[in-house]
Parts: sequence; C-alpha cells; structure tokens
Amino acid sequence: MRISLVILSYNEIVGLQILFDNIPFDVVDEVFAVDGGSTDGTLEFLKEKNITTYVQDIKGRGEAFRIAFRKSNCDAMIFYSPDGNEDPKDVPRFRPYFEQGYDLVIANRMGKGCYNEEDDQVLKLRKWTNNAFTFLANTIWNKGDYVEDTINGFRGITKQAWEEIALDGSGYTIEYQSSIRSFKKGLKIAEFPTHEYARIDGAKGSPAIPTGLAFVKLFLKELF
Repeated sequence: MRISLVILSYNEIVGLQILFDNIPFDVVDEVFAVDGGSTDGTLEFLKEKNITTYVQDIKGRGEAFRIAFRKSNCDAMIFYSPDGNEDPKDVPRFRPYFEQGYDLVIANRMGKGCYNEEDDQVLKLRKWTNNAFTFLANTIWNKGDYVEDTINGFRGITKQAWEEIALDGSGYTIEYQSSIRSFKKGLKIAEFPTHEYARIDGAKGSPAIPTGLAFVKLFLKELF
C-alpha cells in the first residue's frame, strides 16, 4: 500500500513556517502540494522545501482533490491543510486503516475522546450545524456503523474508492459528498479521534452563510 500526503494550501505561509518541520514525511511514500493560487510566499516556501506543487487553474477545494488524484502515483491519499486546525502528528494514523482495507479514513473531531475547536464555547454553532448534516447523511444513506464526522477535511481516500464515488463537488462540500457517496456505495469507513486546534494565523474559515447554503444544495442534489 503506497500512500501520498497531499498538502492543500492557499496563502498558508504562517502555518507552513510553524508546522512544516513537524510533518512526518517519512511515514508516506509521496508528498506534493496542490495550491489555490497563493500570493503570500506559500509557493516560494514550498519550492524552497523541494515540495512539488501543482497550482490550480480552476479554484475550489473540490478541484484540488481532483488534481491530487490525477497527479498521485499511490494507492491512497491523505489530505492535510497546514492552517493549524489539523494535527500533523495524526498523519501516521491513517496507514493502518488503509492496510486493513478501509476505503475512507476520517480524523474525527466530534465523538468521544475528540476535540472540536468550538468545544470550549457556549454556542457551538459550527459544530452543531456539522452534526446536523452528519445526522441527515447517516440516517438517509448509511447502512453501517454511525460515522460521527462526515465533513472534516483531514481525511484519506483510496484511489479505487475515489474512482468509484466519482466526486464532482466544489469548494468545501467535497468532503461531505465523499462521505455521502461512500455511504451509498457501501464502502468501508473508519474514524479515529483527533484534536482540532484554532487556525494559527487567527483567520476565520469559510464564511458561514454561503458555506451552509452550499451544503444544503449539495445535500439536496445527492438526495434527488
């Protein structure tokens, strides 16, 4: 089982400078980056570190996934964003699941023993919204064990599964679509608990209302 580590970047120079030396590159067989068109020094940093980087002609996280699967020479891909949310120490945890035959492996922020960046807040709007979308997907399509985090981007997918689920989602819906279509196909899904940290640069993630509407649109598309 050969595994690629795919670094997804878009203006992540701050996170890369802090996290790069903590990424365990030795546990994977191939490393490359897919970049959304950074202008903050990210591309120069990756070049300095000898990381092959593919710059997107078409924007969107979904397109980044599609580029990764076209470029990879391995059997499975782990997608990692160096913004601080995802713990690089978790990268080695994916391989055992792939070697056991799992198709989709997700770092779980939602269940017991996990930590979501909103867990210390009184109002956990992002977490609750994610859990609602997860509940709907499990209820409608999942015939196996309940999957607690259908949306987290820190995940790995085998190339065979990717070809089977044929994802066409764009933006931040690509992970949710991969979970839904894996449910539909009856693929083997594993989760392990992770700790989600705050972004290193202090910036906020995707805008709530447009992202929420995109998820609703994706959900309805998959439903009908």
